[in-house]
Amino acid sequence: MKSILVTGCAGFIGSNFVPYFLEKFEEYQIINIDLLTYAGDLENLKECEDNSRYKFIKGDICNRELIEFIFKEYDIRGVIHFAAESHVDNSIKNPGVFVETNVNGTYTLVDVAYKYWMEKPFTYKDEYKECRFHHISTDEVYGTLSSDPEDLFTETTPYAPNSPYSASKASSDMIIRAYVETFGMNCVITNCSNNYGPKQHDEKLIPTIIRNALKGNPIPIYGDGKNIRDWLYVLDHCKGIDLVYHNGKKGETYNIGGRNERTNLQIVNRICEILEEYRSRDLMSRGETQLSSFHNKPYKELITFVEDRAGHDRRYAIDATKLENELGWKADENFDTGIVKTIQWYLNKYKG
Repeated sequence: MKSILVTGCAGFIGSNFVPYFLEKFEEYQIINIDLLTYAGDLENLKECEDNSRYKFIKGDICNRELIEFIFKEYDIRGVIHFAAESHVDNSIKNPGVFVETNVNGTYTLVDVAYKYWMEKPFTYKDEYKECRFHHISTDEVYGTLSSDPEDLFTETTPYAPNSPYSASKASSDMIIRAYVETFGMNCVITNCSNNYGPKQHDEKLIPTIIRNALKGNPIPIYGDGKNIRDWLYVLDHCKGIDLVYHNGKKGETYNIGGRNERTNLQIVNRICEILEEYRSRDLMSRGETQLSSFHNKPYKELITFVEDRAGHDRRYAIDATKLENELGWKADENFDTGIVKTIQWYLNKYKG
């Protein structure tokens, strides 16, 4: 049995990754460390609680003594690092927390791994030669794109982060790069586009739209609603991480994107249309998506434009050609299929 440390798995992407990984690979034991801040919820991992190959540890990735203990206690043979502060609005209000977790936490993890797995720079201990550190990052490190649909983020796009969040993630990426170049560590980085799907925190765009629509509350949209994001279904992201962790080349970066560009207005309009379809088919009366707060006001009338976010990047879009060509990754969901699955999950969550 091979033990790997997977950080931040009570959050959105990690809590989708753990059950997927445990089911696919019987040879792994997952040790999950999570501080359970506001974005972490062990309910997201309830399906894994009784799995003998899964262990949860509440703790801070900045706590070096704890990380060293975990490596020794469980003989950690790999790291997949999800843990991060990720909400841009919060990074504007309190940048220091993002620097502490995303920069110092990443440094602590990779430095402990280096000292546990390696004798000296470019020399792995015999029993740890196959160990790998996989750092999960974001497309926001690249800054913003023009409106030209041919203009896409690639792995060679220069970094130009525009928010404290993206700056902290760019810094953590550079730390990983330095440990590859200076110490010869076996690390990989993946930069993903906007994820959506089950278990996402209520603060994020798509859960906010669904929740407010169902309650009949105003649906807040920043600025003119024309900011563009490339949307990636979370399970497709998990499959990409799996491929890169097992088959990616040492020291390489791989972009993971859904090729599903949408403006925020397109997102909110499509969700409202789907919810109207549920209502018109009277699914509610049959109890399939029963909600005590269901109402009759057209959902699109709830859309409300609010003051734009500071430093709000206009467009992100990923070119995932490298991952597709080198490792054979392909998204199974397009936005039309993924958003229906997502809405169905949240209907069950928010039902009365």
